[in-house]
Amino acid sequence: MARTLVQAPATARRGDVIEIRTLIAHSMETGFRSGPDGKMLPRDIIRRFTCRWDGEEVFSADLYSAVAANPYLAFHAVASASGTLVFTWEGDNGFAQTETHTITVT
Repeated sequence: MARTLVQAPATARRGDVIEIRTLIAHSMETGFRSGPDGKMLPRDIIRRFTCRWDGEEVFSADLYSAVAANPYLAFHAVASASGTLVFTWEGDNGFAQTETHTITVT
């Protein structure tokens, strides 16, 4: 399981634009480097990130080999109703990580 950090407000007013920040600890091996033995290291990257607010997708991103290790993503969303944010990272070799964050909208 990878270490993740999610920063989003716990409360917001209806209609407010909120900033959501995420960070995941992942080496993001591109598959283009050779190891100490001279053989190519296998690719191991996070390919997709998705954020859903009570089941509705509010942000997604496809990631590629050029993304640095420990990818940081920041985006904005409009606070429309109280609910749960579900963050999902998917990658090579069956990698999958999910985190949640609850927001109360007044």
